[in-house]
Amino acid sequence: MSGKKIAIGCDHAGFELKQILKDFLLSKNVELVDFGTHSSESVDYADYAHPLADAVERKQCDFGITICGSGNGINMTVNKHQGIRAALCWIPEISRLARAHNDANVCSLPGRFVSVEDAKKIVDLFLETPFEGGRHTRRIEKISTDKTM
Repeated sequence: MSGKKIAIGCDHAGFELKQILKDFLLSKNVELVDFGTHSSESVDYADYAHPLADAVERKQCDFGITICGSGNGINMTVNKHQGIRAALCWIPEISRLARAHNDANVCSLPGRFVSVEDAKKIVDLFLETPFEGGRHTRRIEKISTDKTM
């Protein structure tokens, strides 16, 4: 995990978990780019999701981690970007499979529905699991609607 550059962003419902995960990731010598929000004051997740997705899409960051209350809204938003394959991860095994089978580049967490310990395991597995390739490559190549990619 060391040496990776990770984009992290959330809305107000994910702020507390984001702060905990930032400390967790920094302890593992990961470079972080925090796209906000920077408090628990009510905000719109899209304002933070789009800049984060742009950074991952442009390969300015290796992976992204997004957090909102259910994980759904922020996940839907980042997935509007052609170069993003975001997965809503609520248990560690989903996180592992998102990387191994789908080459996911953004891990979306439901901040109100995962424990801190599970969130750490989910993020750890997401960042450490390699893409298996093989038959999965053919499948992810069919995801994009942009045929110039």
